Amino acid sequence: MNLPQYVPAADTVRGLISHYAQLQPNQVYAVFPETDTLLTFKELEQEVQAYAAQFNALGLVQGDTISFMMGNGKTPLMLFLSALYTGLMISPLNPAAGPDQLGYVLQHSDTRLVFVNAASKLLLMQLEDQLPPDIKLIDAHEDFGPSWYKSSASATKLASITPQSDGLLMYTSGTTGRPKGVVLTHENLIAGGMNTAVAHGLQTTDRGLCVLPLCHINAQCVSVMSTLVSGSSLVLPHGFSASKFWNWIINSRCSWFSVVPTIISYLMHQTSNGLSVKLDSAHTKIRFGRSASAALPPALHSGFEERFGVPILETMGLTETSAQILSNPLPPQITKHGSPGIAYGTQVKIIDSSGQEVERGFEGELLVKGKCVMRGYYKNPEATQAAIDDQGWFHTGDLAVMDEDDFCFITGRIKELIIKGGENIAPREIDDVLYTHPAIMEAAAFGIEDLHYGQDVAASVVLAQGKETTEAELIAFCKIKLGPVKTPIKINFLHDLPKGPSGKVQRLKLAHRMENPAN
Repeated sequence: MNLPQYVPAADTVRGLISHYAQLQPNQVYAVFPETDTLLTFKELEQEVQAYAAQFNALGLVQGDTISFMMGNGKTPLMLFLSALYTGLMISPLNPAAGPDQLGYVLQHSDTRLVFVNAASKLLLMQLEDQLPPDIKLIDAHEDFGPSWYKSSASATKLASITPQSDGLLMYTSGTTGRPKGVVLTHENLIAGGMNTAVAHGLQTTDRGLCVLPLCHINAQCVSVMSTLVSGSSLVLPHGFSASKFWNWIINSRCSWFSVVPTIISYLMHQTSNGLSVKLDSAHTKIRFGRSASAALPPALHSGFEERFGVPILETMGLTETSAQILSNPLPPQITKHGSPGIAYGTQVKIIDSSGQEVERGFEGELLVKGKCVMRGYYKNPEATQAAIDDQGWFHTGDLAVMDEDDFCFITGRIKELIIKGGENIAPREIDDVLYTHPAIMEAAAFGIEDLHYGQDVAASVVLAQGKETTEAELIAFCKIKLGPVKTPIKINFLHDLPKGPSGKVQRLKLAHRMENPAN
């Protein structure tokens, strides 16, 4: 398959901002719907320069790490881009990470300053004993930026940065053990943004809706970096709202959006209120939506497209690869439900347990190589060496099959594979069947300990609003479609499924919860 090539307009984030501030100064870069404000590329450059002056006044030097902990909006966007523009390393914090993980990350990351809102400041102050002794918390809010113009931005001397300069430090939410800090350089970030821009054919006239939080790699690279490298624009509300989603799309004239399967499920189960008419009469055509961070069940995929008339491109990315590595092509090219697509801007291959590349149609571990692959794990050379081999291939830990058309099909995580009596069972296969039941909004299968088989199959589900079913009915439903070996022996009902920061369901937590109900 002939894939498009790309050449970014600059090789650092500072260079990109300066390039578009000169090329198209009055074009809008960002829209903030709650405050009804816009930010042009020229204003973006002026603000990041003002932030740089204040970073300098605070005694920060090139290579220092700063963090922010707040919902989406203009302030976190400016902190993110200004740190990169200045030559600092930005390490956004996830408010939902939990106190122990937050304390560990702040200690491990060598963060000097954390920009906080009222809620996150209160949370971090409760962690006083776990925080580094010299760390500073700085109050920030939606109107934070303009007050920084007190210093002369033009007088600030910026340190030189290169494509190899570190830019982003993101902590992965591993299923076991402490999270690892992923270090991404300017080259990594730009490559990640370009992978998205090329796969989706982004032009300067495109506008993307970003409802995923800026403490996730998806929002950072898929939404922010892809619009920056393509000279297009984004709409950045404070967070996802099912009731406001389509109004943001229509009123702000968005041509695409990036979400996760959970959001697609929420949108599917809301009332329409004449939505199809509004979408048909929208001033800007929605070219596509994209789904990432977790597998998109084919039944949910096709149901969404049929209901809303918007093509959904399933994709795949990781924090370690600056987000996207695989994507389905844009219509009218061939897309395949159940697959996150083909490689754009990267090389991928599938290997067996001995490290040999497998033939098409055979399962193995998915490996990826390209400019988007991280520099390494922060202060963890052993983990870096284990993840990236001597030829630069990153081991994803995902099991996959590649077909004759170069489409990859993810069959599961190596650590989450269910091994029942010696037979390998992919949880994804069971998920997809459960999603076809009309009462199910979310589903996740996992392995539980079994005296006879070693492991057996179980699942947790979330019911759609107003729908009912029973465990016995679901088990009977699965037996018809899966047969007795792969059918869950237990299914429990939850209000929601535990997920990591990127939106992936944490199957091992579900297994632990079922095997240890008292915990």
